[in-house]
Amino acid sequence: MIQSARTALSLTLAGVLVQAAPPLENPRHSPNARLDAVRLQAVQASVDALASRRHDRLPRADGLMDLRSVFHAHAGDSSHTGGKPEEMLAAAKVAGVRVVFLSDHFRPPRDYMDSWRGLREGVLFIPGSEARGFLLHPEVSVFPLMEKPVPELIPAVVRGDGMAFLSHIEERPDHSMSGLTGLEIYNRHYDAKRDFTGILQLVLRLTDPEKLQELAELLRRFPDACLASQCLYPQAYLDKWDAANATGHFTGVAANDCHHNQIFLLKKVDDETALLGTIVDKDEDMRKVRVSLRPTLRPMLAGKTNGAIVARLDFDPYERSFRNVCTHVLAREQTEPVLRAAVKAGQVYVSHDWMGDPSGFDFRVTGVGRDGVMGDERPWVSGQRLEIRSPLPATIRLIRDGQVEAVSEGESLDHPVTRAGVYRVELWLPIGGERRPWLYSNPIYLRPGR
Repeated sequence: MIQSARTALSLTLAGVLVQAAPPLENPRHSPNARLDAVRLQAVQASVDALASRRHDRLPRADGLMDLRSVFHAHAGDSSHTGGKPEEMLAAAKVAGVRVVFLSDHFRPPRDYMDSWRGLREGVLFIPGSEARGFLLHPEVSVFPLMEKPVPELIPAVVRGDGMAFLSHIEERPDHSMSGLTGLEIYNRHYDAKRDFTGILQLVLRLTDPEKLQELAELLRRFPDACLASQCLYPQAYLDKWDAANATGHFTGVAANDCHHNQIFLLKKVDDETALLGTIVDKDEDMRKVRVSLRPTLRPMLAGKTNGAIVARLDFDPYERSFRNVCTHVLAREQTEPVLRAAVKAGQVYVSHDWMGDPSGFDFRVTGVGRDGVMGDERPWVSGQRLEIRSPLPATIRLIRDGQVEAVSEGESLDHPVTRAGVYRVELWLPIGGERRPWLYSNPIYLRPGR
């Protein structure tokens, strides 16, 4: 949030080859406006009402398990990471996360492939790194190549069942997808970076005793909705993805980008000055706030010793971050080789699980020719149908080549396929008086017949 405001953004995607599918509607409320007690109460009421309407599906006929997973996860790997691996494991167990794809920051001489690997208390850890603008998950160490030119590094990473994903799309919208496994189609950090108004309002709330108390109470009562207040439709990411899939096959994953470092602190310097930042900031990097400009600070500092923590608010514990967004992988077993193969095949969907449990979602092609699921490529032939099933009543959007092909309300959509294309699904839910994006499927590729 505060640190993110220092980063300049480029939000325009150049060279997009398809017409973008617009969001279902512009958000009715800004991220900051969503941090209102009445609106947060309405959001929670919507989530509770949806949960009461959810019904469990029978086991999938294809035998695939829905494994709740997270990509782009940091623990104990940098000076700006607040959490530790043991904390992440405990949170994963509470949140029902079965697989964690780690993204350690590259910090030689340590090799990130020496991070946690394998099953720990029911959670599978797969090592990897966020480096050079990518999420890298090689099968074996590529440490000697990490500082080589990207055209030399990426082929080494993806060898065998290795994977490489383009990260932080807003920072490199024109980057080539050649040789990559896929890309992030949602990134939690991107939402925070573009919420400039929210950053300013956070400063004002943290330096006013009444507003601070109100915010702390809202965070206690509505933790998931508060963190998710910044979530917007990731248009730039989806545009890049649709353009890439027009001629290729690229798996879309979610970036939790979780560090457990959004614990905001207000620290007294003296009776006239405070520092505002996070637990990973050094004092010299924190924002100075003076009583002369913010008189509401005076009673907060009065009677406190210099250096004392005056206020502390924790926005992003791992458990909450994991509920905020997940990457669900459909796989036959919870082992690293099987998970890698499923992800590379595109048997994946992304969802904001805090809004509702998406397990049971299904998207497949049936009819003439071989049936297929997410990630499958089939020749298009007349008589095929696309079948979509949701465990919750939702607005179902079927997207073809980046454009809206069909829209339906309810728990299912059966759609006759009349032309070749790359088809993916979005599900939107009515949450607190808004339609908000809930789920993004990977595509089914129906290519022109040969």
